[in-house]
Formats: sequence, structure tokens, C-alpha cells
Amino acid sequence: MKHIIWDWNGTLFHDIDAVVGATNAIFQEYGVEELTPDTFRATYTRPIWVAYEHFLGRPLRDGEWRYLDDGYHAHYHELMKACDLDSTALTALQEWRADGGTQSLLSMWWHDRLVPTVHGYGIDDYFSRVDGLRGEGGGPKAGHMAAHLAALGLDPADVLVVGDSVDDADAAAALGARAVVYTGGMSSREALAATGVPVVDSLTDALGYA
Repeated sequence: MKHIIWDWNGTLFHDIDAVVGATNAIFQEYGVEELTPDTFRATYTRPIWVAYEHFLGRPLRDGEWRYLDDGYHAHYHELMKACDLDSTALTALQEWRADGGTQSLLSMWWHDRLVPTVHGYGIDDYFSRVDGLRGEGGGPKAGHMAAHLAALGLDPADVLVVGDSVDDADAAAALGARAVVYTGGMSSREALAATGVPVVDSLTDALGYA
């Protein structure tokens, strides 16, 4: 592998507590039983509105997705202030650069929030490109990854995707890239293992598959 595409939320950025906290906040008015990281992971999927329908036990009504998504981000953007980089993130970025590899960042978090946050952690110079979400959120990652690869001019066969969700593995497979999935984020180990790609418990372990 020549290049790693890193995911942000739940991968380089350890924010599971903020994700679960924000999810609990938006469903409190619906009387949904409070989630823990484990119960959230057991249900998490993309598109995320499918998980929301599972929590509610019914389809979303017209306009309800926008209402929930706006509420989620309002809470998340406060709760994430107590979060930090994953404990293995900086070492993984440093080791891959020292090995001569290139790397980039692709997130389904809003681009205009992602870029200054990455800069604030002083790690933006590790990445040849940083892309966040510029349009409607909640859907699958594959189309965004295709655009990211095209902008970088990379052959997917030279790329390893490192993320924390089934969606990361699915996006990589759809485009012909390899993937490793990390247990520190939003998906359960069982769901990650079912993808058939390697599952790791630290980001430095992911480098062994590059």
C-alpha cells in the first residue's frame, strides 16, 4: 500500500461518548431507553436514519430526519469538546509518514467544522487532503470516497482505508481498495468482523495491513 485514507469520527478522533450522549439527548423527548456505547454499537448502521427508526420502532415522519439530525449536531458539537484524539492516532500517523507512505482524511462530519478541528490538533500537515461532508448527511460513504480518490489521483489498489464502521469497509470494497476496521468507534466487533476485513484494537495495529 502507498496511501492510507483515515476516517475521523470514531477513528482518529475518539468521540464515542459524545456520539452516544448526543443521541440520547435527541431521543429523550421520545422516551427511548438511554443508550450505552455497547447498545449504541449494537444498532448503529448507515444510513443513520435506519438506526434512528430502529430506536423509535417506526419509520421517520416527514421532516423528522432533519429535526433529529440538527438536534444531534447541536448536542454533539458541545459534547465533543470533552473528547480528544484516539490514544494511538498520533503514533500511527507518525509511523506511516516515517515509512514513506502518504495519507489523507475523509470524514462524514461537516467539512467546515472538520478542517479547523484537525488544524487545532496540529495534525493537518500529515494529510495530503482533508475532506468532510459538503452536502446532505447520513448516507453511505462510497460516493464521497470515490470523489476523494479522484481528487487525489490515486489508484484504489494502492489504498488502505482505516475506519470504525461497516460503511468504511463497504465503501472501500465498492471502489477496489483494501480496508481495516477499528473497534474504538461506533460499530460492534461482531458487525465489523462480519465484513470479512481485518479488525484491529489500535490504529497502530492497522499499519501492519498496509
